[in-house]
Amino acid sequence: MSYRHLRELIEGTPLEPLLTFSTEDWFESRNNGDLPRWRRAVNGLPDVRPGRVDLLNSVSVGRAEDCSPAELTAMQESLRLLMPWRKGPFELFGIHIDTEWHSDWKWDRLRGQISPLAGRTILDVGCGSGYHCFRMAGEGAKLAVGVDPQLAYAMQFRAIKRYVPDVPVYVLPTTLEQLPEETHSFDSVFSMGVLYHRRSPIDHLLQLQGCLKPKGELILETLIVDGPEGYALTPRDRYSRMPNVWFIPSCATTVNWLQRCGYTNIRVIDVSVTSIDEQRTTDWMRFQSLIDSLKPEDHALTVEDLPAPKRAIFVAEAP
Repeated sequence: MSYRHLRELIEGTPLEPLLTFSTEDWFESRNNGDLPRWRRAVNGLPDVRPGRVDLLNSVSVGRAEDCSPAELTAMQESLRLLMPWRKGPFELFGIHIDTEWHSDWKWDRLRGQISPLAGRTILDVGCGSGYHCFRMAGEGAKLAVGVDPQLAYAMQFRAIKRYVPDVPVYVLPTTLEQLPEETHSFDSVFSMGVLYHRRSPIDHLLQLQGCLKPKGELILETLIVDGPEGYALTPRDRYSRMPNVWFIPSCATTVNWLQRCGYTNIRVIDVSVTSIDEQRTTDWMRFQSLIDSLKPEDHALTVEDLPAPKRAIFVAEAP
């Protein structure tokens, strides 16, 4: 995949080290045994040109009539080799990739409540296959860079990006911690579904701040629990079958953490209970999902007898 546009945008800036993570050598260094299969899947996608692209209202690329029946069959087979698809959904030449998460619902909750993204340079931490990055491009972002250490997601991104090569969106298989520190180079930073996976949530908030320009905007989405300021749930072992959940704060505690880190103009723009319609098993993600993590007799509780997933979105300004 060509990273020419990315190089043009960041060469000679504090973000130039990001090019390290876009090289084929970096992919090879991850030593993932599935990488050859994923590469065959992406390389097996037919070379067709989309007759239409919509990234503003969805991530929809091409129409079925842009392809021959044989090309559509090859495309479907290649895309299924990249399963499981978790964040989306995507429409690719009439093929509906019905992902585990309705990431479009999350986007609708924050869209219109954050600073306009047109012309902005954006970082999306924990971006998965880049669904939200594509939506940022649809809003007119100058550059949207997503980082996620899972190579599978980077290869899914490549499958979509193959058909929109000039869209200024890139997903790099790395972590926030591996990025250059204190670049203060992004107008907006998104961290959605990451905070509760961090052993030190304060350090995470400070690292995000180091990526932001002065007065840049943080969009933070995280699991939360009901409770007063100072309260955070610390699961004894697992939460909703997830082993890597460390702290689930109340809304007031999250605001306090943001204030302690120096953020200003902090707002809570949405609080929503995650439903089994928003996160579920599909034909494109056939493993366990949210329904399997809730008590069958009471969906208000997880299988560990903890409060069921509830999420909040916070917006804050860097100092």
